[in-house]
Amino acid sequence: MANDKYVINLGRQLGSGGREIGKKLAAELGINCYDKELLTLSAKESGLCQEFFEKADEHTSQSIIGGIFGTRFPFYNDGVMPIGNCLSNESLFKIQSDVIRNIAEKESAIFIGRCADYVLRDNPRCVNIFISAKEEYRCERLMQSNGISKDAALEMIEKADKKRAAYYNYYSYKTWGAAASYHLCIDSSVLGIDGTIKFIKEFVKLKVGL
Repeated sequence: MANDKYVINLGRQLGSGGREIGKKLAAELGINCYDKELLTLSAKESGLCQEFFEKADEHTSQSIIGGIFGTRFPFYNDGVMPIGNCLSNESLFKIQSDVIRNIAEKESAIFIGRCADYVLRDNPRCVNIFISAKEEYRCERLMQSNGISKDAALEMIEKADKKRAAYYNYYSYKTWGAAASYHLCIDSSVLGIDGTIKFIKEFVKLKVGL
């Protein structure tokens, strides 16, 4: 891996603006940001329907895709799936992890969620960041973006936090949102979206020596 390449991995709470921060930061740094794009790339790489990856996106192994669509499939790529070609979330996670590693070998990039910090744990030029925000701030953003009530926003937050924590803790063996799991944890409600981007940008420069 060339010394000039680097990766930023963003964990985020729903409503914290993590995706917006990742996209804007990538634009400022002149690199690509991968979020849902990873699902499309994983489907293309494996020859599987993208719906499989969407159904399993940031879910743990307890949800077996085969139980929804049927247990066995004729796969296009040999060697991708475990013996028996049973389509489990672990299988899809492995495919997605390979896609993340391949991207990181070729270019500098930002990855949003999907345990990218764990997948790239052996890459010395990674910056692992977790973006949180106060509950009121998160609720307000979700209410505005989705046109929903505060109660509905709180329900979305609770479900998303549980899902993302279960996924991250299961695959990474670390704790989602805990300071020890990242290089930097930042509350986006303190500085706002643009201020948070500026702060992270300076941190990244110092961490990887840009």
